Amino acid sequence: MSIKTDYILKALNVLSWIVFIGLCLDAGIFIVYTVLKLMLEPEQAAKMWKEVDLTAVYNYSESYFVTLTSLIIIATILKALMFYVIIKFFYHKNFNLSKPFNETTKRFVLNLGYLSLGIAFFSSWGTGFVEGLTQKGVSIPDLRYMRLAGADVWWFMGIVLFVIAFIFKKGIEIQNENELTV
Repeated sequence: MSIKTDYILKALNVLSWIVFIGLCLDAGIFIVYTVLKLMLEPEQAAKMWKEVDLTAVYNYSESYFVTLTSLIIIATILKALMFYVIIKFFYHKNFNLSKPFNETTKRFVLNLGYLSLGIAFFSSWGTGFVEGLTQKGVSIPDLRYMRLAGADVWWFMGIVLFVIAFIFKKGIEIQNENELTV
């Protein structure tokens, strides 16, 4: 493996750690925000975190507020879990780019595909839920701030990852056949 590839892999590893920590913070902030909003006065909780103010949803219905924040939290945790899987793969003892067609890599790509489809499912559900609330006249922040935007991209990515996983599966089969015939 060339030195340039080593640096790129190390940079991607560091970048994955940064994104993972950021997503964990996002999920934690949403959890704390939800708990504080339900336990404290809604106005006091709104002062604590102004990026995503869901006071209008809370005032409209507490159950809608819990549903929306749960969807946001689940989607954010799945994103963090995706980067945890990537970080774990970097430190896996079978991580070998000289022989990329192995069970570890196939399982890694397949897990990313499942997580991507999970994120797509909950983001789509959240987007539909927000559209329903908007039609009822509830003021809601933009989907980007609630980390629910881009469900179609997650669907696309999940399908692409499944295709790659099955290409890896076929590659493993061909590699095993070649090793047996030689």
